[in-house]
Amino acid sequence: MVGLMLRDRLNGKLKSAMKEKDQVAVSTLRLILAAVKDRDIAKRSEGSDKGIDDATILQVLQTLIRQRRESIVLYRQGGREELADREAREIVVIEQFLPRQLDDGEVADVIESALAETGAGSVKDMGRVMGLLRERYAGRMDFGRAGAALKARLAG
Repeated sequence: MVGLMLRDRLNGKLKSAMKEKDQVAVSTLRLILAAVKDRDIAKRSEGSDKGIDDATILQVLQTLIRQRRESIVLYRQGGREELADREAREIVVIEQFLPRQLDDGEVADVIESALAETGAGSVKDMGRVMGLLRERYAGRMDFGRAGAALKARLAG
């Protein structure tokens, strides 16, 4: 099955967390695996009998991290530090499965390379450039921030 390596790591870590009685890790890993299973089901409804691949699982993980970061901001604005802290602990669990993230300088370099390779010159070309970045750097960059940087670069 496609995506087996990362999927196996997730399941193995879930078993370890259950043995260690690490409730935050257990609940976070179950949430990740449920999100992956939902994507598997969606893919099957499109006619594929295979599950999602590791690159798609990495996208799921990044989405979960982005959602938690947004929640942390809202919880802190609402004075709910204990909930913000739990979200932060969940991010730590999720990040274990992501490759090293590109820093802002590396993202800028990658954007320049992608612009040169695609010949993009305006904001209308953003989709093509972002598609290339997603294909090559899945799980290694925050595409929300990369998209904003790309848009600023193309607009200016």
